[in-house]
Amino acid sequence: MSDEPQPQQPHRGWAPRQPRAAAPRRGTTGRTPRRTGWRRLVPTWRTALGSLLIASLLVIGGFFLGYHLVRIPAANALATQQANVYLYADGSVIARDGEVNRENVTLAQISKDAQHAVLAAEDRDFYTESAIDPQAMIRAAWNTATGKGKQSGSTITQQYVKNYYLRQEQTITRKVKEFFISIKLDREQSKDQILEGYLNTSFFGRGAYGIQAAAHAYYGIDASRLDAGRAAYLAALVNAPSQYDVITHPENRDAVERRWNYVLDGMVDEGWLDRSRRAAMEFPVPKKTTLPTGLSGQRGYIVDIVKNHLTENDIVDETALDAGGYRITTTLHKDKQDAFVDAVNDNLMDRLDHDARKVDTYVRAGGASIDPKTGKVVAMYNGIDYVKQYTPNATRRDFQVGSSFKPFVFTAAVENGSRTQDGRPITPNTVYDGTSERPVQGWSGHYAPENEDHRDYGRITVREATDKSVNAVYAQMAVDVGPDEVRRTAIDLGLSKNTPSLDDAGPSIALGVATASVLDMAEAYATLANHGRHGAYTMIEKITHGTRTVELPARHTRQAVSRQAADTTTSVLRGVVDKGTATAAQTAGRPAAGKTGTAEEDTAAWFAGYTPDLATVVAVMGQDPVTAGHKSLYGAMGLPRVNGGGAPAEIWGQYTRDALRGQPVQAFDLRLQPGAWRTQPPADETGSGTPDTPADDTGSGTPEDTGTGDRTPDDTEEQTGGGITGDTTGEDGQDDGTTTEDGTTDEQTTGDDTGEGDANGDDPADPDGLTGALTQNQRRDWW
Repeated sequence: MSDEPQPQQPHRGWAPRQPRAAAPRRGTTGRTPRRTGWRRLVPTWRTALGSLLIASLLVIGGFFLGYHLVRIPAANALATQQANVYLYADGSVIARDGEVNRENVTLAQISKDAQHAVLAAEDRDFYTESAIDPQAMIRAAWNTATGKGKQSGSTITQQYVKNYYLRQEQTITRKVKEFFISIKLDREQSKDQILEGYLNTSFFGRGAYGIQAAAHAYYGIDASRLDAGRAAYLAALVNAPSQYDVITHPENRDAVERRWNYVLDGMVDEGWLDRSRRAAMEFPVPKKTTLPTGLSGQRGYIVDIVKNHLTENDIVDETALDAGGYRITTTLHKDKQDAFVDAVNDNLMDRLDHDARKVDTYVRAGGASIDPKTGKVVAMYNGIDYVKQYTPNATRRDFQVGSSFKPFVFTAAVENGSRTQDGRPITPNTVYDGTSERPVQGWSGHYAPENEDHRDYGRITVREATDKSVNAVYAQMAVDVGPDEVRRTAIDLGLSKNTPSLDDAGPSIALGVATASVLDMAEAYATLANHGRHGAYTMIEKITHGTRTVELPARHTRQAVSRQAADTTTSVLRGVVDKGTATAAQTAGRPAAGKTGTAEEDTAAWFAGYTPDLATVVAVMGQDPVTAGHKSLYGAMGLPRVNGGGAPAEIWGQYTRDALRGQPVQAFDLRLQPGAWRTQPPADETGSGTPDTPADDTGSGTPEDTGTGDRTPDDTEEQTGGGITGDTTGEDGQDDGTTTEDGTTDEQTTGDDTGEGDANGDDPADPDGLTGALTQNQRRDWW
């Protein structure tokens, strides 16, 4: 038996099976070869086409979805916020208020050079391209990624959208919104509108938003005056506002000039700038100041006062002012404003020594100057610096005006035809008892005011009492006129009816217990200078908001007091300057009238005066810088006391001289109260009258023939030889007012006693007498 395996015999009906072929893989046919190796990683054309189709659908769908969902939002708060711009009468800038230094202007108010410079710097194809530039975006991304500098790749439209509608954060979300809003905006606004918006919202450095603010910040001019050179520099700044300021970063001058040249060359390439003009240009170095805004010095006071004036007179409400965008041209003259500051510094501030004298730390000053004919405020002084002394001293109403109020008493007397207690008409030469602490007569209460330094003057004329500021005389005159009439006249002349201590003052009203502001007093004195015609002062010349001009209220004038009342007061006040308490004001070098004043306890000293051209009031005040309480000024500047004839009159004289420099000297043209030159002694000395039958300087013995109670002025003027012929009626009704060759008025008054001197030596032929004081041609060298 063999050990080899024996073959098996198949059973019946069985056969060996053939091996099965492998089944083809899913997705292939039997005829497609199997992909192996790296070919397995490459998609087939069907896969690629399908993927591309799906991606395209997603992009298109996403675009339409984004376009539908992203809406143009409201402007962001920063983009709409503007400063209010305050200007002098000549258009130069005083200040800008608000946190954002922006002043929107129309495209027409921006020079073509400025428009072209910005386009050359930022987007030369702006007017022909779409809102977005994909190539520029890709190029900017590549340059940023490869270290060639961070670039935005944004068109002007995109930059405007970012500035005006969005925030500045660098996020994908912001960029997507910018993309869609730009496309929508390009369909809804014209290219000019977009460019205008861009120029008003771009940041140029130095805190300036918008090209108008930038033009002022760097060159002190409006955007309309930008030439190609300056415009190219501002356009270059948009790229790097802080680093490209060559004043603060002189080390970057070379880079800035390269950018500047790039802009100008672009303007030449685009045909916006002549090549020969370009070749002649030199780099325009901007001004040095880096503080285009700020409220230091007098600027903050002016802004504060103008704002209050606008709101109190319902010209612009406070909410609208806070929103900004107003361009407010004031009536202030820059040269006069500067002259006021210089006069205060020269005659007051430079004489203070805060370390040596504590009282010098109390000294404050306020001033206001008005053109009598127009009522325009041309200058103000409010304090040494708005950021150091906040309260504006020209408008505060908390210091007594002192004897600067006395002219209102005399004006009221003439206006109302008032008489003394013994029946004599009140004129410049009416005699009063000037004894210090003399009880006033005709008053129910007891009032006996002291004269300064307790000095007794005895019998003294009104004119002399005004020169020497005799309290006893004016307190009695206030009773003779009636305190209510005095109060009414003061308000008619220009004081506010809300002036503290003006009501119920009794005889003390004459001594200036009221606390009017410097500006109020300037308005009242301007009325006297304007022959009694009053109109509320104004400090606004023009207001615009964008392209809209704000309507200003009409200024109404009226005859507050008769011309004779105002002019007779002026004639008396001229003596105060000529030989009274205010001789220091003669430095003005012009015919002048005015009155000094001192508050109780010497807490304030005043001088209020005027020429025919200018009415100005100056006050020096004492205030504790810590408690704000009123302080006496004894010892200030090393002087025993400060009175109106000192620093206030000196300031007034220097300011008036400088403010009117170059203008012809004008003489006063006065029409006086009948009998103004005649002395009125007490009735018991005239022998021609009693309290029941008043003595009359005209000899008629009737009150009707004296004084001028008629408020209707005689405004007729006859122009003769280039001058004004005055029609001043004397007691005989004759006055030959003629005009001399120098334009001054020579009043030749005739009467029964012409040529006879009186108790005051007031000989009409004597230029030192009363008539001489009233005569305009005084042979004085006013130059």
